[in-house]
Amino acid sequence: QVRLVESGGGLVQAGGSLRLSCAASGRTSSTYAMGWFRQAPGKEREFVAAISWGGSTYYTDSVKGRFAISRDNTRITVFLQMSSLKPEDTAVYYCGFSNIASATNNARLYNYWGQGTQVTVSS
Repeated sequence: QVRLVESGGGLVQAGGSLRLSCAASGRTSSTYAMGWFRQAPGKEREFVAAISWGGSTYYTDSVKGRFAISRDNTRITVFLQMSSLKPEDTAVYYCGFSNIASATNNARLYNYWGQGTQVTVSS
């Protein structure tokens, strides 16, 4: 079992920045990918970014150039640096842990999820 704990959400004005963190603990696989998804009110959960075991990154088009995902394998932690935030980025952000080493935007391939952290961007 793997436990994920997210932190770093909050309220920020449009154009501002936030950094999300997600720390994993428990019996993790030796190679894994991690990713971020988000869900806005009344909408389905959508992919934001993912990072493979080797460090390859994958972003949804709407965040390219604004968000950056990174990882610290020694601490089994993934980060999401969000810049130039827009009101449409407002959502609950979820961290996912996948036993598959390659980065993926397919939520079904993530084995564990965090509880989510709220990000609110005011206009």
